[in-house]
Amino acid sequence: MKRILILLSVFLIITSTVFAQLVDPVKWSYKSKNVKGDTTEIIFEAKIDMNWHLYSQYFGEGGPVRTTFYFDESDKFEIIGKPSESPEPEEVMDEIFNMRVKYFSNAATFVQKIKVLTEKDFEITGSIEYQVCQDDKCVYFNPDFSVKVKGVKSETEAVEAKSGDAYSPQDDLKEISKSENINVQTNASETGSSMWEIFLLAFVLGLAGVLTPCVFPMIPMTVSFFMQGQSTKFNSIAKALIFGISIVVLYTSVGLIVSLTSAGADLTTTLSTHWIPNTIFFALFIAFAASFFGMFEIVLPSGLANKADRQVDKGGFLASFFMAFTLVIVSFSCTGPIVGALLVKAAAGDILEPLIGMFGFGLAFALPFTLFAIFPRMLKGLPKSGGWMNTVKVVLGFIILAFSFKFIANIDQSYHLNILSRDVYLAIWIVLFILLGFYLLGKLKFSHDSDVPFVTVPRLVLAIISFSFALYLLPGMFGAELNAVSSLLPPKSAQQFDITESNIPIGMTASDNTDSETLCETPKYSDILHLPHGLQGYFDYEQGMECAKKLNKPVLLDFKGHACSNCKEMENKVWSDPDVLKRLRNDYVIIALYVDDRTKLPEDEWVTSQYDGKVKKTIGKKYADFQITKYNINSQPYYVLVDHNGENLTEPKGFDLNVNRFIEFLDTGLKEFKERNK
Repeated sequence: MKRILILLSVFLIITSTVFAQLVDPVKWSYKSKNVKGDTTEIIFEAKIDMNWHLYSQYFGEGGPVRTTFYFDESDKFEIIGKPSESPEPEEVMDEIFNMRVKYFSNAATFVQKIKVLTEKDFEITGSIEYQVCQDDKCVYFNPDFSVKVKGVKSETEAVEAKSGDAYSPQDDLKEISKSENINVQTNASETGSSMWEIFLLAFVLGLAGVLTPCVFPMIPMTVSFFMQGQSTKFNSIAKALIFGISIVVLYTSVGLIVSLTSAGADLTTTLSTHWIPNTIFFALFIAFAASFFGMFEIVLPSGLANKADRQVDKGGFLASFFMAFTLVIVSFSCTGPIVGALLVKAAAGDILEPLIGMFGFGLAFALPFTLFAIFPRMLKGLPKSGGWMNTVKVVLGFIILAFSFKFIANIDQSYHLNILSRDVYLAIWIVLFILLGFYLLGKLKFSHDSDVPFVTVPRLVLAIISFSFALYLLPGMFGAELNAVSSLLPPKSAQQFDITESNIPIGMTASDNTDSETLCETPKYSDILHLPHGLQGYFDYEQGMECAKKLNKPVLLDFKGHACSNCKEMENKVWSDPDVLKRLRNDYVIIALYVDDRTKLPEDEWVTSQYDGKVKKTIGKKYADFQITKYNINSQPYYVLVDHNGENLTEPKGFDLNVNRFIEFLDTGLKEFKERNK
């Protein structure tokens, strides 16, 4: 397993590097438009991939490559002035070049006016020089372009555009192309290439999704499920293939459903936090664990099973599909951030790109599970292996039982029920892993277990691991962070008994641990929502921004969720660092925006989405929509540093466990804020 993880990590690094070098994140389309007499506009439209930016034409020299348009010389036209650009580009301080630069995100339009000097139609050719950058990489491109232009007829003057009928990036392309004065060209090969890029990137992300904390624990349950029952090797492999195909179909269907029904890009968040699916899966996991302990066998009714056997085991196929459905739904709380960008496109009305992306993601995600599903059936062809297989099932039963409480924790946090505190959750885990240790030593037996006359070395090693893990969890009962498993636990704010809450974190002084200024007023929802490590902040955007103005501090927008495992991991492994904590306490007003909280808002705080037109009535719906509408992304955690006008101070940041990079992120935002307020 270690070698597999190492190889997968190397594969991800190499693949991401290749993408950064070969994939153009900007898709161009070109067209011409006669505006008056012999004056024509050459319009360049750039569609920029999410999290990339394209530099403007106009800022100081000595920095990154500015976008520049080169036109091949011709006696058929003359250039009029310089190209315009829209919308207004963002202006930021580039620390590498030590200068202010301008760039575009999502989309940009450039317009060059020309004077047509011929009556015949002709083509304008040239090239575009530009650079696109992401957080940690920049790529240079210089593609050619060709645009058809209509000549000016001497006997009939070109139609003059109506007053105020200027070109807008929001003009409908189909309506524009109906005009005889407009020629629209889109590079078909670029579109096909883009589809392959999306597929390959989604495939890599699907492999990465298997390693997330919500998904990886599902592997034992999958293996155990396909160990049960009796069937031929052919049917066993067929079931496993149906299982894998079902995962691909289900993930692809999510993109299609969201596209066609406008269900919204927060669909996966709803599925992973709503009480109904969480309750169902808690009950299912309990049932699986009981079955693995030997309480009963999960089988179809005999009549149905016999009929299924006569029809190539259709019942087994149905069970395989059900297992795939369970896996896909459970995975949403961790894979949602990975596929979130595709779902944003789907909810916006794009269909092809989300379908291809979700297909690639589902295919890669299903591959290792399918192999694991096939492998246990191959074991059944080996000679008798004694009771070790039953031991494996019982061990996995303990793991599944422990993992099942995560669903109750999701409900408890999202609805603020306060029925499963962090210390109670840990107490259950500690007892389970102590019992597992005793089972491995042969001190605890189930009805279908064989005698254990002596303890083998593998059993002893596993027992030591189980007892050690229980001891590791023990300090968490009194408030310890437990960073190694923080993503699977309720947050520290759900701790009932915490002897660490009055202590100063290691590496900090008393002065560091004291806010330089108190908050302006009691934060709304502070009775149900909390920040980690004793930090103070707001949970309402408007209230937090007002306080930031009064204190003259920049703002850290923290888009997070109760069921967001990566959010908890960031807070426990990055925010807990003394240098990070010091900056968060003293330099910023924190506004934590929970995208999955189910608390109802007063009617006067309901908002109608500009994105999907629906009324948002809960805290989570309001801020999930705010994130999607303003930042065109719905993954969490997502950190945005803004000034008092809500304008970005630096590039937003997602999940990244590198403490130094997060410190640099905070320092860059603070420096930019001070520059703007001189």
